[in-house]
Amino acid sequence: MATVTQLQEATNADGQPIKLAVAYSDQVHNEAKYAAYLPVYDTTTKFPPTPLFDHDDRGRHADSTKPNLISKENTKIKVDKLTPRVGTEITGLQLSELTNVQKDELALLIAERGVVVFRDQNFKDIGPEKQKEFGKYFGRLHVHPVGAHVKDHIEFHSIYLGKDNLYRLGSSSSKLTTTGYHSDVSYEHQPPGITLLTLLQVPSTGGDTGWTSQAAAYDRLSEPLKRFLEGLRAEHSGFPQADRAARDGHFVRRDPVKSYHPIVRVHPVTGKKVLFVNPGFTKRIVGLKDEESDAILKLLFKHIAQSQDIQARVKWDDRTVALWDNRVTAHTAISDYDVSDEAEGLRQGFRITTLGEVPVGVDGLKSEWD
Repeated sequence: MATVTQLQEATNADGQPIKLAVAYSDQVHNEAKYAAYLPVYDTTTKFPPTPLFDHDDRGRHADSTKPNLISKENTKIKVDKLTPRVGTEITGLQLSELTNVQKDELALLIAERGVVVFRDQNFKDIGPEKQKEFGKYFGRLHVHPVGAHVKDHIEFHSIYLGKDNLYRLGSSSSKLTTTGYHSDVSYEHQPPGITLLTLLQVPSTGGDTGWTSQAAAYDRLSEPLKRFLEGLRAEHSGFPQADRAARDGHFVRRDPVKSYHPIVRVHPVTGKKVLFVNPGFTKRIVGLKDEESDAILKLLFKHIAQSQDIQARVKWDDRTVALWDNRVTAHTAISDYDVSDEAEGLRQGFRITTLGEVPVGVDGLKSEWD
């Protein structure tokens, strides 16, 4: 894919000299207000394996009625369900001004509704340190092992697709669709909990994001299939992603891992049973013959991607922030706009992802790894 890349001398967070691959063109962005958030790659700093840690889900501390977050007495706040099964939209409330009590209630709401979308936000203008502080409240920040990041803030996963960088299109040009449902880096031993995404530049039309409720996906399964899947684990692997990045000349900053997660996961706060597989990273079902595994995963992936009655689709503007729970949803970017067309524009933003707990399934079935 056509990508403008140049190397710069820089330093990392520890003050060590690094080489930084700049994956955009200054000519395209010479007047861009949010150029500091454009994609770069630290091609020097190597990270050790992510250590295990105890995760304190902030939703555990919330009042289930959420009186502080969505007070009925505050007439400025408007709360609407995006669809019956997944998604809530909130206007009249600034994320940057939330108290810790409100953040706890937000964590619970995200767990319950899968994705919560906030409109008319100033979040993109509060600066990287405050943005990072907000994310850290919900959990340890994840550093993507191969993805583009924001200069000086490697915890920010840079989201960019423009005529000077088409890399995010990947191999979609050889496929019928650009969509690909996934749960963020689900191969991690402690895969993500809450992810926050905000866009800084958006195309005039298109570039939406879709979410599927993995809780509703599980609920729709037949009882015999539910019981069968509840005792199984599936392999989630980061190796194909790392191999593809290395093949494309990108630096792999942390060695890839694979995990064997319960196919049916139990959310630690809501207690909901959730289908925890995704087409992006789930490779096989442990203990089954290849043909059996392939057939069942094909069924589940089709269910996740095509069940529009358990999905929500969000149209972006440059003052929208979405937060979702990777434990109960799968999502996909929808790259349906032409980046070479000046009238359609480009798509730029950043993602902050927090790590959650080691997944636990039905009857205490826990994740394993080699």
